[in-house]
This record gives sequence, structure tokens and C-alpha cells, in this order.
Amino acid sequence: QVQLVESGGGLVQAGGSLRLSCAASVRTNSFSTYTMGWFRQAPGKDREFVAAVSWRNTAYYTDSVKGRFTISRENAENTVYLQMNSLKPEDTAVYYCAAERFKLDTYNRGDSYNYWGQGTQVTVSS
Repeated sequence: QVQLVESGGGLVQAGGSLRLSCAASVRTNSFSTYTMGWFRQAPGKDREFVAAVSWRNTAYYTDSVKGRFTISRENAENTVYLQMNSLKPEDTAVYYCAAERFKLDTYNRGDSYNYWGQGTQVTVSS
């Protein structure tokens, strides 16, 4: 069983930065075998892919966050991060961390992941 706990959300002005963290409870030394993803859902909208980092440490981003967001992982800490810079009001959403073992060709699809966190709210004011 994998448990994911997100933190780091909050209220920030447009142009500001936040760093989200996702701590994973997994079997010893297995975190490095997971592809980790970040998704978000704004009110009244569908959940959408934001970023992912594969078990081989390859990063992927949706076009709207490229150059502004950076996903990274620290396997020794069982944690994945999402550094969000130059935030915009349209980035406002609940951000969810997701995990699935090994390579995911469909890393940008929510139904590819079996494990999800509870979400953390990010609000960007204009």
C-alpha cells in the first residue's frame, strides 16, 4: 500500500512562487521505482496533468507550465517536489500527487496512476 501526503499549498500573489511536496510511504528502497505525477483540478473543470518525473528521473510537463514549474525527486527522502514560479491566477487549483510503479508511457493520464494524495490547495490572486 502506498500513501501520499502533499504539502506546501497556499495563497500567493500573481508572479510569486510556491513549492509543493509529496511525501510517499512505500516499502523500503522502492520509491525510486515509481513514476510520480502532479495533477490539478480547478473548480468546475476536469483534472489535468501538470508534470511527472519517471523512475529514471525524466521530467515531463504540460505546455502551460513549461519554463515556470520544475518537478524533482529526492529518492533518499521518498519525496517529490513541484517548484512553481511566476504563478498565474489560472494556476489556481487543488494539486494532487500521484504514483505508479515503473515506466508509464501514459504518464499524463490520471487513470494510469493507482495511488493518489488528498490534494493541497493553491490559490493565486491577481
